[in-house]
Formats: sequence, C-alpha cells, structure tokens
Amino acid sequence: MTKLNELIDNAGARKGRMRVGRGIGSGKGKTAGRGQKGAKARSGVSINGFEGGQMPLHMRLPKRGFNNIFAKDYAIVNLGEVQKAIDAGKLDAAATVDHAALKAASLARGGKDGVRLLGKGELTAKVSFLVAGASKGALEAVEKTGGKVELIEVVPAAEKAKAKKGTAIAAKKAAAKA
Repeated sequence: MTKLNELIDNAGARKGRMRVGRGIGSGKGKTAGRGQKGAKARSGVSINGFEGGQMPLHMRLPKRGFNNIFAKDYAIVNLGEVQKAIDAGKLDAAATVDHAALKAASLARGGKDGVRLLGKGELTAKVSFLVAGASKGALEAVEKTGGKVELIEVVPAAEKAKAKKGTAIAAKKAAAKA
C-alpha cells in the first residue's frame, strides 16, 4: 500500500535547469552557449522579433480591425439596474437621475461623453432622467411609468472651435471696417 507521504516522481521525470557559466567541465562554461561576441552574446540587447534583416513575422501579418477615434464613450445603464438601485435605496426616484447620481450609485462607470439609457429590464418607479442618450425602448418604458427623459445637448469640440473661430473672424472684420 502506497502512502501519500511516500509518493515520488519517476527517475528522470524532473530535470534540473542548466546552470551556465560554471566552468569548462560543465559543458556550458566560458561563453555559456552564447557563442562569441555580437549583439546576441551581450546581455539585454538581443532585438525582440528581429529576424536577421528579413521582414519580421509581426510586420508580415495583415493588419486587422479599425479603431474609430471619433467614437463616443457612453456609460451604458439599463433600466432594470436603475430599478434595483431604487429598491435598494441607492437612488432617489423623486430626484432627477443624472450621470453624477448614477456614478454615486455605482451604476455608471466611465462615460466621458455621458450616460446612455437602455431598456433592458423593467422599470416600475416614476423617475425623471437627465442623460446624453436613450434607446427607443427605454424612452417608452420610462414614459409608461409616468417619468420623463431629458436629453443633454452635447456640442462637439470641433463645432465649438468652429463657432469660436467664426466669431473671431467676424470681430476682426468689424474692427477693420471701423
């Protein structure tokens, strides 16, 4: 009968790691298997992914996907989660629910462009929302309970700059005429 404290590996099942640079008799002494001189013999300078001047694999493979730099970053909140927070007492249904209130209730994470309300789940409380966007289903669900959704008008930075530039040009023209 084998006991747990007597279990051992088979002979040769585990091999110790090679200790390089430990004398000529070890078989990996002197240059420690790195050959002589050159970038690969030095420490910390072997270029990762370098294939001897041949185009490296990571550059030969095709690029995939697209990253939209103009995409809006909305914090997505479902109505079911809002109802759970109201039931738990984390949200006040009488007050207007906005981004700050949803963040305080730990429902909205991130969302530098505001909150987008989605209609997943069921809403029974009468709530008024102040959000950046809402789906058609969410609007219907909120209005069915007697609440309302007010959308924030977000002016893109490019349009703000354009308007500012336009007013500056108009002011210069007015000054030139006078």
